[in-house]
Amino acid sequence: MGKAKNPRRVAEGEAMAKTRMLRTSPQKLNLVAAMIRGKKVDKALTDLTFSKRRIAEDVKKCLQSAIANAENNHNLDVDELVVAEAYVGKNLTLKRGRPRARGRFGKIMKPFSELTIKVRQVEEQS
Repeated sequence: MGKAKNPRRVAEGEAMAKTRMLRTSPQKLNLVAAMIRGKKVDKALTDLTFSKRRIAEDVKKCLQSAIANAENNHNLDVDELVVAEAYVGKNLTLKRGRPRARGRFGKIMKPFSELTIKVRQVEEQS
């Protein structure tokens, strides 16, 4: 009388990876996520490798995790994977500040983000 198996969070033929607490604003992270949306995973990995944005390295790590999940947990073919979704969410914000002129206080917000990447297996048309 074990516990019932958890239902899958993603559809059949899909795999997902999520990264939390990325130290960048959601707006900046979304620019990198938009760069890989809808692309084949090998092309997306190449684009992230040669991107000049600092956060691209963390996005690449998340994408590699999604690919590994697809291959090892869901038995999908890596050569046929496409980045189906890549979306960004807000996380906590550290509130910092520094003294400014005339006794005022300048707010410095240090936002964190989270990233979710879903890869889907798509059969190639030959």
